[in-house]
Amino acid sequence: MRRPSPSFLLASTSGPTRRTFPHSIHLAPWHRRPQHTAGISGSRSKTTEQSGRFTTPILDSCPNLPFHFETGFALYAKRTPRPFPPPFLSPPSGSFSDPLSTHHQSRDKRAFVDGELINGWTNGDDAVYASEYFICANDGVGAWSARPRGHAGLWSRLILHFWVAAMQEDIVQPRPPDQPYRPDPIRYLQQAYERTIEATSGPNECLGTTTATGAQLFYKADTSNPASSVTPLLYVTNLGDSQVMVVRPKSQEMVYKSNEQWHWFDCPRQLGTNSPDTPTENAVLDAIDIQEGDVVLAMTDGVIDNLWAHEIAENVSQSVKRWEAGEGGQANGPRKDGANGGMTFVATELVKAAKYIALDPFAESPFMEHAIEEGLASEGGKPDDISVVAALCQRNATP
Repeated sequence: MRRPSPSFLLASTSGPTRRTFPHSIHLAPWHRRPQHTAGISGSRSKTTEQSGRFTTPILDSCPNLPFHFETGFALYAKRTPRPFPPPFLSPPSGSFSDPLSTHHQSRDKRAFVDGELINGWTNGDDAVYASEYFICANDGVGAWSARPRGHAGLWSRLILHFWVAAMQEDIVQPRPPDQPYRPDPIRYLQQAYERTIEATSGPNECLGTTTATGAQLFYKADTSNPASSVTPLLYVTNLGDSQVMVVRPKSQEMVYKSNEQWHWFDCPRQLGTNSPDTPTENAVLDAIDIQEGDVVLAMTDGVIDNLWAHEIAENVSQSVKRWEAGEGGQANGPRKDGANGGMTFVATELVKAAKYIALDPFAESPFMEHAIEEGLASEGGKPDDISVVAALCQRNATP
């Protein structure tokens, strides 16, 4: 369990050169009632894991962009999350003495804020989001679950929700022809932070902190030369120890990963109660040139605390290759580069590998290595919520 609120520690690139992960690990349907993902419905089941596909379109101008993401996700929760409190989630009515007008609200298990369904998906204290142009993975600090009014899972989800909302609001703003839209992810995250503080203050006070990492897909071109090529450009925003990584399966290499941010060991930078961190002051923005066919990952530390970077890159590359060879279930079209369902398979296989190490008390892991470097006794993997969103960069069809 990580410590809430206040040296950077970079992800380890050492460790064993190769580990064998059994393909027989079973990733069963999820046990929890799914929270709302915009445009998606889910069914109830009784395990601790889930995988699937979802894409939530960002409004208006985005469908005109030359590139898009095809996304898939996989989740493993180490424990059932604390339910969201009212007014974000209505508890079941306990008596028919309650006003009848409230009974319909108590039957709705979806989460709301300011009258709107909350974007994203909750996984333990983590929250994830995926659309055709933005993916995100936030990690709520679990220590808040032991405190009164502590709701780290709500904080991670609200930051995500308002981050997406701020982005959408900026995208649809009217602009002169000579002032095209340009992403401003840190400003969006700052707005999300301020709106989350407002939503969780006053009579609805909820305590919590969360890391935040996201990747927005855009493009670049020489506007003065109409014949110039248009290439995908990725805006990566990070605060804390979740991570965005770009893997190029064709060459089986990692071409980018964001750096983790820490106050001290096991205490990452985080947004929320008692934390001095803010997006404006502490978030880091990278603009990364990527290629069609690259796989962009947004992951919480349940992955990177248990797998080294080269293991993640190898796992993703092999999963894409296996998908192209016909493994991983039914495809919705050609399987090239992991398309048409392959990102769900990629995310699922990565969660399986991270879970295998997390639950092995004798495994070597990056978290164990960091702990030993700090002079702390540690062995085995680190049990944690494990969340992965995988996104394949593809070119939009020309009208």
